[in-house]
Amino acid sequence: MAKSVPLPPTRQKPWPDAGDPRVDALVTDVIGRVADKWTMLILEALAEHEHLRFTHIAKLVPGISQKMLTQTLRQMERDGLVDRTVHAVIPPRVDYRLTDLGETLGAAFCSVWLWAEANLERIETARATFDSRAAI
Repeated sequence: MAKSVPLPPTRQKPWPDAGDPRVDALVTDVIGRVADKWTMLILEALAEHEHLRFTHIAKLVPGISQKMLTQTLRQMERDGLVDRTVHAVIPPRVDYRLTDLGETLGAAFCSVWLWAEANLERIETARATFDSRAAI
């Protein structure tokens, strides 16, 4: 007969247990959308300025195509993260700014940058160790 091995103690999770399935679905949806690099970079650019024109956002987010910027801003507007204001001038001018909801999301994701900054060397060391083993 085999001996039973005691299980290690459970760790406290940094997130709540599943509850309302609507909240679970929203979290999954928001993480999927906001975790893409364009949303995060646009969020950062708008957080640093009161409002920005489309072309200015494009300059602050290097590498983004006009199509991707348009799609991302539309989705952010749909989610209530961004307000879009069209000014009745010739040529038309469109400004974007974060809503209160967008600002709170930006503050929440700011902790990801702080975590990355605090753990940069540990992650680089872990990657180098892994890569050296994989090269053998």
